Parts: sequence; structure tokens; C-alpha cells
Amino acid sequence: MNFEFTEQQLAVRDAVDRVCREFDEDYWLERDKVGDFPESFVQAIVEGGWLGIAMPEAYGGAGLGITEAAVLAHTIARSGAGFTGASAVHLTLFGPNPIVVFGTDEQKLRFLPPLIKGQDRACFGVTEANSGLNTTRLQTRAIRDGDNYIINGSKMWTTTAQTANKILLIVRTTPLEECNKATEGLSLFYTDLNRDSIEVRLIEKMGRKAVDSNALFIDDLVVPVDDRIGEEGKGWQCLLHGLNPERILIAAESVGLGQAALERAANYAKERVVFDRTIGKNQAIQHPLAVNWMELEAASLMVFKAASLYDDGKACGAEANAGKYLAAEAALSACQQAVRTHGGMGYAKEYHVERYLREIMIPVIAPVSQEMIKSFIGEQVLGQEKSY
Repeated sequence: MNFEFTEQQLAVRDAVDRVCREFDEDYWLERDKVGDFPESFVQAIVEGGWLGIAMPEAYGGAGLGITEAAVLAHTIARSGAGFTGASAVHLTLFGPNPIVVFGTDEQKLRFLPPLIKGQDRACFGVTEANSGLNTTRLQTRAIRDGDNYIINGSKMWTTTAQTANKILLIVRTTPLEECNKATEGLSLFYTDLNRDSIEVRLIEKMGRKAVDSNALFIDDLVVPVDDRIGEEGKGWQCLLHGLNPERILIAAESVGLGQAALERAANYAKERVVFDRTIGKNQAIQHPLAVNWMELEAASLMVFKAASLYDDGKACGAEANAGKYLAAEAALSACQQAVRTHGGMGYAKEYHVERYLREIMIPVIAPVSQEMIKSFIGEQVLGQEKSY
């Protein structure tokens, strides 16, 4: 059992860190203030070839695994870019995975190279206002019409839809009442985000202002059959190949942001003098930070265990969900403690930790709630009756 990164993984970390160093925390503070999408940062990531880190070499990717993608995502968040930086590239790291696994050769050739080169930007249309985490109850409907589907419905919390030109969209092609199981009758599409048929409405939110979240309203969107990923009615199985990587990546980003907050708190505790002594000399300051370090390290181990299992083709649902839960909890605690350590200045934007605290609420809530993860572990790992 080896807990060390390989030379290749370390090389990924170091190379991405060099890119991130060109974008200091003042850059991210400015993005948070004005809400401008971090285009220059994304372009630097694209120029390094990092968007295709987990995509096949045959289509311009690096052919590496989710472990390397998690290293990349962690490094971005850890640099101080937090979820603003990570979310700007997040979807491209895991979102195309269903295309890689279930797409035809023609679809892979048509869809993957433009994503890797940054020519296309995709968003993810899954969540709906009336179904929330109960994805099998989604109501957006696609009806076959010759060589096309006509799609009507809505989606919520779709990230980067303001600037995206593509959308990975899951909809119902067979009414739920006609299916034997709720997971049947769903289909997955990767298609143009046609703004003549899709209204994109910005959602103002608590943090990560520079990376937009949106409500989508879909009215008679025409989608070619050739844009369907996998078989009709098998979209749930296709979608699952993106869910565990998504949990792993958002967990890696959580650990990174928690570590950035902890570093700022530890440095401040060494410098801030009150009552003629540095505040870090006080156990009331020192001990919580020590606990934060231990919790983040433990969460990181679970995250990369899940990534390793996924890359080995093994079941990793429990580990991916546990990694997301532990990372979000550990990072939330670290971000809260960083604000407390800074005292009144922790509430000031110039010290950055208040931004970290706002951003860390993202993985606490999404892409699956902490409560649903507990239910999943209780049922799938501990053999308890379904609680919902």
C-alpha cells in the first residue's frame, strides 16, 4: 500500500501550480468583487493542455485518470483560487466521461477535441426545481420526431451556461408511469446550447460570483438523434459514469480550499501579537488548527482512495461519497476556524478567508447533500433499510 503520489502525478501538481502562481489571490479577489468570469486563467489552463487530462490521447487528451484530474483540481483550489478557479474548469474534467465511455467513435471525434482545445464550453443540465436530488423524477421531456428529439422543460443550478455553447442534458424520453423502474426511460444528450430555444437566467448567489449559476427554460429545443449519448432510455447508466468522478473532484477541491484557509490561519497566528504574545501560542487558537490539519489529511486519503479505485475499474461509490462528505466537513471547519483566527479581520474581504467561507458552502450542499450521503452509506454499506 503506497500513499505517495507517483512521479507523473507530482509532475502534474507542480506544473499546474506554476500556472496558478500567475494568478495571485488579488486576481481572485477582483473576480469575486466584479463577477467577471476568469477567462485568462481558463485560457492558461487550456494552453497547458490540462482540460483533456482524463480524456483519451486519440482525441487530444492526456489519457490519464481521475486521480490525476483530482490532483489538478486540488492544486487549483489549494492555490487560493478556491471554487472560483476550480469551477471554471471543473465540468470539462469529468463531464465528458459519459461520452468517453458510451459515445460512438464519431461522437468522440466530434465532441472531445473542441472541449480539450477550449473551443467549446459545456454546461451540465441535470437538476430541476421540482425534483432536486431525486433525479429519476425529473420532468424535462424529449419526444422523438424523425431524426430529431423535441425537448421541453427546465433545469436549475446549471453552471457556466452564460458562456457555454454546449450542454450535457439528461431528460425523460419515456414517461415514468410506463417504466418498470424509475431509472429507466431517461436519455442523455450532448448538444448545442441553442439560445433561441433555451432561456438562460442568472441566479444571484452567496459566493463564487465569477462563475455563473443559472436557471434554464427549454422551449421546443430540436436535438438531433446523433447527439444522444448511448441508447435511448439508458441515460441514467450513462450519467452514473460522471457522478462518482464529480464527487471525487469536488472533494479534492474542498480539501484544497480547506488547506488554503488553514495555511492563512496558521500564518496569521504566527504573526498576530495580542497581550505581548503571538496568538498561535494560545492553545485555544493552536489546537483547533491542529485538528483542522488532521481532518483535512484524513479526508484527502479517502478522496484519493476513491480516485484510485475508479481508475482501477473497481466499485467506488461508497468511497467517492464518503470522500465528498469528509472533505466538505473538514474544509468547512477549516474555513470557519480561519475566520475565527483572524478575528475581526476575518470578516474583511482583503484577508480572503471570508471568501473561502462563502465558497466552501458549495460542496456542503452540492452535488449531493451530506444527509443523502449518510443515507447512501447506511443503506448500501451498512445494509440498513432505505430511509427516504
